Amino acid sequence: MSKKVLVATEKPFSPTAVEQLLKVFKAANYDVQLLESYTDKADLLAAVADVDAMIIRSDKVTAEVLDAANQLKIVVRAGAGFDNIDCATAASKNVVAMNTPGQNSNAVAELVFGMMVMRARNYYNGKPGTELRGKKIGIHAYGNVGICVAKVAHGFGMEVYAFDPFVVDEVIKKDGVTPVGSVEELYSTCQYVSLHIPDTPKTMKSINFELLSKMPSGATLINTARLGVIDEDGLLKMFADREDFHYLSDIAPTCKDDIVAKYEGRYFFTPKKMGAQTAEANINAGMAAANQIVRFFETGDVTFKVN
Repeated sequence: MSKKVLVATEKPFSPTAVEQLLKVFKAANYDVQLLESYTDKADLLAAVADVDAMIIRSDKVTAEVLDAANQLKIVVRAGAGFDNIDCATAASKNVVAMNTPGQNSNAVAELVFGMMVMRARNYYNGKPGTELRGKKIGIHAYGNVGICVAKVAHGFGMEVYAFDPFVVDEVIKKDGVTPVGSVEELYSTCQYVSLHIPDTPKTMKSINFELLSKMPSGATLINTARLGVIDEDGLLKMFADREDFHYLSDIAPTCKDDIVAKYEGRYFFTPKKMGAQTAEANINAGMAAANQIVRFFETGDVTFKVN
């Protein structure tokens, strides 16, 4: 019997990405249902009722969604983060949850530097700025995105440091990056810090005033990771206490209005989360998700299982 796949994307893939992933499923003789730009959760609950597999982007696969998915065997998040999937409930229902690590990494790294250059040039306000060459950048979490950030940073002639307790020093050193022994050392060493940690109970609100206040003059934090890792009370205190502090993010904080009202010229927030919003990343992540679903059903491959 042919498998049925739901592509549920409140923020749709590009038309080219949709075309490419449909080709993958057509070759496997799978049926595909597209649910794009939906605004009512009821539409998602109805669509998921009889599907075997599901591809999502930022869409939330909650316990309610999983309860409605009577036949679901696998859900793949087209992207690296998977905190929008209730992985524990999925596991309890024998639903495999996967992500597509590395597919959006270059896009995110380029966004990091797009924002950094803008900040270094005073947000293009016509006044003299600074150069990135010779400055120190700290990469907080040295995964796929962190590796790409390091490559770009070297191109700018920056000194590159990284902290990741899950990556051995030798791996970091081989990329010409200096590993540091603690998160405190990273922040106290680097004027720029690019944040790539996941949103977990341990990392929740871990980027706080105590840590940020250790940064040297001209401190700039770039967050293309997750909203929840920022302690917003500490963020506001940092803005208030350190006139040299800048915050760049593709996830606007909930305290955005306070920052906008008081700290003009010291922040930048994209209109929505845009790290993976390139044509190339769309295609890469969509194709990876589609191929992972086909391999799962055809060969039992669970390489990128996260639950």
